[in-house]
Amino acid sequence: MTALIHQLLQNPLSGPEIEAGSFAIIDQEVPGCNGFSPAAWEIVRRMIHTCADPSLAAAVKFSADAIASGTEALRRGRTIYADSNMIRAGLSLARLRSANAGYGPERIVCHVADTDVAKQAEASRLPRSLYAIRKAKALLNGGIAVFGNAPVALLELNRMVLEENIRPALVIAMPVGFVHVVESKQELMSLGVPFIAIEGRRGGSTLAVSVVHALCTLAARTTTAATTVEAREVVQS
Repeated sequence: MTALIHQLLQNPLSGPEIEAGSFAIIDQEVPGCNGFSPAAWEIVRRMIHTCADPSLAAAVKFSADAIASGTEALRRGRTIYADSNMIRAGLSLARLRSANAGYGPERIVCHVADTDVAKQAEASRLPRSLYAIRKAKALLNGGIAVFGNAPVALLELNRMVLEENIRPALVIAMPVGFVHVVESKQELMSLGVPFIAIEGRRGGSTLAVSVVHALCTLAARTTTAATTVEAREVVQS
């Protein structure tokens, strides 16, 4: 028996080439790209690449203003709130800096492991994610809120939107699980704030991170195009 790695060694493919091949397969397996706009499909395709499940496309929902608002927030270097340190660790500073060179670790906020948050959760018998997002309330207006784990945190954000007029630039709503998951997403999608969400129980940190990274690609492309236009206008003047 010959080890399969020898096939790759005999016909080398780089990481980018493997990724491009994966995207080509995804394009073939999702007929008509499920009717998404080119920008939305770029995000959904990145999500499918992350989980290897083309059926996910049917569950991904966008508000009409989600992509424009999210890419603008990234270009402006707005704070990103993560509901877990897994998301915080998974976000690539290199990708974020392609949208705004000023991004650093301090602009990705997660309070779920903070000592004061843990004490509040223990005293109340409620999840830490509830107190973590409350602690970050001042950062949520105009920022990007990313959920891959904590439906309770998403429910609390929904309350802030309804009762305290908090308005994030974008909510990436992808908590995964069985309790409070479906209703937290459905409530969010009714509130009139920009969102990218996965309906139902599916979700997770890796999918949420993939959305941010895809948005960075779109933001960087828009920034480059705008710079090129400005340069042409200067030359022509």
